[in-house]
Amino acid sequence: MMRKESLAVRVSRTTENGLDMRRPDAGETAHGVEGQPWAEDSSDPEGEKLIERMVEAENMRRAWQQVKSNRGAPGVDGRDIDGTAALLRKCWPRIKQRLLNETYQPQPVRRVEIPKPGGGVRKLGVPTVLDRLIQQAMHQVLSPLFEPTFSDHSYGFRPGRSAHQAVLRARGYQRNGKRWVVDMDLKQFFDEVNHDILMSRVGRKVSDKRMKRLIASYLKSGVLLNGMVEATNKGTPQGGPLSPLLSNILLDELDKELERRGHAFCRYADDCNIYVNSRRAGERVLASVTRHVEETLKLKVNTEKSVVGRPWERVFLGYSFTVHKATKLRVPEKSVKRIRAHIKTLCRQGRGRNLWRFINEDLNPVLNGWIQYFRLAEVKGFAQDLDQWIRRRLRCILWRQWKRRWTRFKRLVSRGLDIVQARRSAFNGRGPWWNAGASHMNAAYQKRDFDRIGLVSLLDTLLNFRRRTS
Repeated sequence: MMRKESLAVRVSRTTENGLDMRRPDAGETAHGVEGQPWAEDSSDPEGEKLIERMVEAENMRRAWQQVKSNRGAPGVDGRDIDGTAALLRKCWPRIKQRLLNETYQPQPVRRVEIPKPGGGVRKLGVPTVLDRLIQQAMHQVLSPLFEPTFSDHSYGFRPGRSAHQAVLRARGYQRNGKRWVVDMDLKQFFDEVNHDILMSRVGRKVSDKRMKRLIASYLKSGVLLNGMVEATNKGTPQGGPLSPLLSNILLDELDKELERRGHAFCRYADDCNIYVNSRRAGERVLASVTRHVEETLKLKVNTEKSVVGRPWERVFLGYSFTVHKATKLRVPEKSVKRIRAHIKTLCRQGRGRNLWRFINEDLNPVLNGWIQYFRLAEVKGFAQDLDQWIRRRLRCILWRQWKRRWTRFKRLVSRGLDIVQARRSAFNGRGPWWNAGASHMNAAYQKRDFDRIGLVSLLDTLLNFRRRTS
């Protein structure tokens, strides 16, 4: 049964634990400027105790720089990066001491719900900036203990590994003849993690009991919902620096089991694809792995979304594949529809703005980020179609901005159209979208004109990447 208490009660408790102090105790030094309050820390001389290693000056500096670079929203205490820096300058010695003597109490996370592209919401938990700092410092100490033993088939949230490497490996399996995939979906994984099982896996590498108790306190810190703090008896909220490492620690058990059985698979966080030679083999694997996940790890497999199918009919980390024996990576239609919807929303917001500023400040960052992720695509038709559609969207903005017929006539003439064609086009009575795709607007604003403005071309970016890597 979930335990609830008011936010006021929880904040009062955390204030007593030293998170909201207005001045240092007598004898404590309020150190200088940003990110330097731990400058006089001393590390554990033997380097064996994890908590001492966590609060070392250099480790805390690295953690602070990472948290600062990530920015992020404030947690339940309302403190942003600057507000937390001020708190640390005053109170770090006491906070450090509470970490060492096990009296530090993490604050609850702030619940944020993000809509999923396929429907439903993804529940995120936003810790306070102070708790993100401590979690990042913990991550930096714990990761070297676990990282060397993680599976070579695991790609999510690991240094030197990426989603691109995972999809390339998936392509390799298919080229080697494994033309069926077991697409396994773990149901609400981050909300269903069993704390006892997770902590038993952590305990295999972590002998410092204080570190284990600190991890457990973060798992049970609670979630703020409607002004009440709801206890968390299971799950590891997404949003903190420690959560990805804990998920890999737990799911490494699944990786090791799949390796023991000799399966060809790729896992990125809770997204796992297993490649097999036939549908029958896939159905057998899905049934046996589902039993293992539910009985051993106490996680739930989404039976509606977990299927055995052809890789070119499925989507893995945003990519799909071609049916050819020499399998190629392609961008699936759902990913294209998603970026189209986003661009359409941006263009509505940009109707009244200067086109150059809209392209360079709003549109280009989105296009750059999207095509950089999909730069591995080996089928280029999607990029060419999207480029044409985007240019038409921009011509539509211009046509709307011109408003009056005589303004449109003058603009078309200034862009090089002869008077007869310009007059016929400006007075045709058609709507903005039709005119944006008509020959007169294509002639007035050609691709080279948008290139001069600085518009990112998806096709050109894709081709340039291929030339660099070929």
